[in-house]
Amino acid sequence: IRIELSDLAATQRFGGLLAAHLKAGDVIALSGALGAGKSALARAIIQAIDPTEDDVPSPTFTLVQTYEPDNRPVIMHFDLYRLDAPEEALELGIEDAFIDAVSLVEWPQRLAGYLPRSALTIALSEGDSDTSRRAKLHGGARWQPLLEVLAGQFRQEG
Repeated sequence: IRIELSDLAATQRFGGLLAAHLKAGDVIALSGALGAGKSALARAIIQAIDPTEDDVPSPTFTLVQTYEPDNRPVIMHFDLYRLDAPEEALELGIEDAFIDAVSLVEWPQRLAGYLPRSALTIALSEGDSDTSRRAKLHGGARWQPLLEVLAGQFRQEG
């Protein structure tokens, strides 16, 4: 599906709706150009799952940030922009995260064949205004009911 996110508040609402359905083993692959909103969406998801997290930095330099909310699965936020080879992600514990955590992966194309086929992919791009974004979502059977809910919540693009 394709949806319009009119501003940061819409992105945060979208992240909150998505977060409510996530469980351990879910992988969200966030792609898009620099400045497309990947980190903003990841931050919205993390803060929806763990509202006590008021400082959610992009892991551009640390490559991974871990969050351990009460009564919810661990969240692993990966930013793979600086990887030179897909195998470097294995050193970050990404394979274990794909099983035991909610994994948010920015720049998933850097994983090549290591990205699980079961991942929900969200491709973000700039919208019609400086603050709007477009999101194109694709996922297998696990994600279809959620995609239908999200499609009903946000205006679909033609």
